Amino acid sequence: MDFKLVSEYAPTGDQPQAIEQLTRSIKGGSMHNTLLGITGSGKTFTVANVIRNLNRPTLVLSHNKTLAAQLYGEFKNFFPENAVEYFVSYYDYYQPEAYLPASDTYIEKDLSINSEIEKMRLSTTATLLSGRRDVIVVSSVSCLYGCGNPEDFHATAVRIRVGETINYKQFLYRLVEALYTRTERELTPATFRVNGDTIDIMAAFGEFGNQCFRVSFFDDEVESIQVIDPLSGQRLHSLEELTLYPTSLFVTTKERIHRAVQQIYLDLGRQIEFFEQADRPVEARRIKQRVEYDVEMIKELGYCPGIENYSRYFDGRAEGSRPFCLLDYFPEDYLLVIDESHVTLPQVHAMFGGDRARKENLVEYGFRLPAARDNRPLRFEEFEQLMGPAIYVSATPADYELEKSEGVVVEQLIRPTGLIDPPMEVRRTEGQIDNLIEEIERCARRDDKVLVTTITKRMAEELSKYFDRVGIRNRYIHSDVDTLERIQILEDLRGGLFDVLIGVNLLREGLDLPEVALVAILDADKEGFLRNVRSLTQIAGRAARHPEGRVILYADVMTDSMRRTIEQSNRRRAIQLQYNMEHEQLPRQAVKSGSGQSQLLASKAPQNEAVEYDLRPAVSPGRVADTEGSYAAVSITALDNQIDETRRQMEAAAKELDFIRAAKLRDRMYDLIRIRTEKEH
Repeated sequence: MDFKLVSEYAPTGDQPQAIEQLTRSIKGGSMHNTLLGITGSGKTFTVANVIRNLNRPTLVLSHNKTLAAQLYGEFKNFFPENAVEYFVSYYDYYQPEAYLPASDTYIEKDLSINSEIEKMRLSTTATLLSGRRDVIVVSSVSCLYGCGNPEDFHATAVRIRVGETINYKQFLYRLVEALYTRTERELTPATFRVNGDTIDIMAAFGEFGNQCFRVSFFDDEVESIQVIDPLSGQRLHSLEELTLYPTSLFVTTKERIHRAVQQIYLDLGRQIEFFEQADRPVEARRIKQRVEYDVEMIKELGYCPGIENYSRYFDGRAEGSRPFCLLDYFPEDYLLVIDESHVTLPQVHAMFGGDRARKENLVEYGFRLPAARDNRPLRFEEFEQLMGPAIYVSATPADYELEKSEGVVVEQLIRPTGLIDPPMEVRRTEGQIDNLIEEIERCARRDDKVLVTTITKRMAEELSKYFDRVGIRNRYIHSDVDTLERIQILEDLRGGLFDVLIGVNLLREGLDLPEVALVAILDADKEGFLRNVRSLTQIAGRAARHPEGRVILYADVMTDSMRRTIEQSNRRRAIQLQYNMEHEQLPRQAVKSGSGQSQLLASKAPQNEAVEYDLRPAVSPGRVADTEGSYAAVSITALDNQIDETRRQMEAAAKELDFIRAAKLRDRMYDLIRIRTEKEH
């Protein structure tokens, strides 16, 4: 199936020439291409058109989960009839195994896996192995970490066809090998139930995710395959064939397990001998106990804690060879899009070194076999070898992209909306918070949103608490906030549930927030990674989708980075103004069509439940006139809804014995009731 791009808009501005240049370059065999597109110029739309023109499986690589979720939503909207997949780290929390020799401290691995994201990862690999060509995978750099062998994943898949002759018991064994669980109760994803010669199976993910199938046998012949309702058992329609992929990326065959166990014992003997010859009996005893325990669990259960450290044995790889990763699941002619390449590529560079430093201590002190070193992310040179034709997308490309592209850079400086770069203003830090609050209240009265960037996570949290005390509706976002919660926060900002979003580094690249009219940069003169030219340019770009967007830099010194950022912005503004005058175009606010991220949020909370927020006053307590003014344009129906929601939250807080919060919500509810009564009269 070919890619089918769905959009209300046609390419405008300098998008057509960018699309044509990139398409021609890649078809001509170019492996490295840079798209220098300013914020709001429609880089994603340009890339979508290039994908449609090339018609190849595509990997879109992003540097953080929040931006990956946004890109997933945008591509899902552009290609609703094609396979758009989401592949990010499935850890909500991850503490890796480590050993600190200085204090003789061993830190055991601890983690929390998000089951919904795990299903989406499995769906990605299943779709890629299905043979489809119309596949777009939006991924974080976690795609460069170890995955299972694609050959084993494909070989363990269960495939059946109506009329096929297959041993009934053998079919059940194959389901178990694919890690499906037999049950006699209600079917849940990745389980099956046997009733005579009929087997009901509920798939876990992929094209048939959470669908239920009934496979009927006549002797050893597959008589029928039906899609059924899992609750009533009613038949919905028939299938001629069915493929069920394993419920884990890390599956292997019995033969590989047997060979792996033998090789583990051989390497264990060598490591014990090494420690004994070095007169290190503690390490020799430690590695013997740990590995023998792990192997016994693998033989009995097929699994052990930290089994990924033995992945080299199960994959059948040579010592020192790279692990399998998601890139191995793509065909050779795939297209690679590296979004915000100036940040993403340094991440790829750094992953191997950080992982190796931790593993060396574990091996050196007898906690792991040397094979643990081979469970690792790709080295950068290995990543380069696996790259397909690449498009580096960035408003501020780094030296690597420019060198690889040999100076051939496709520029995209004109916004389809006619918007120009936001003006940048420098203000003193003295009284900066009071000044910022005035600006926030001015924006809130117009129902505009504000982004505030700080230097540290602690500062973001403290500023959020202060804003709470003075009555400013706000949230903060940083790397400690769960993946799906970050997405929900951004959705709620756009939905008007609060006015100010405070962050550190996650409010830089790519976030599509047309409602943001003001970006405030605190400590703009603290020269460094968070306040260099690229960072300041990217942060300022968050206000570029609003016709009245502004950027305020709070600083006492004009740094070189600030000066260069302002100069570049002024140059782009001049080009954009000239284009608008020549084409008689007036700026208009960017409008973001449906985010498409609801699918990622659906598993976080039921659709009929509202996400709980503290409904604090929009201004400081005691300023009743301003509070009433902020509700001047609000309908009575909307006020009734807010009163009901506040009452529900108040009752919930009381049940949880959080009486302080319940009292605040009660006062808030009384204020809303009074305002409603006054509006009626």
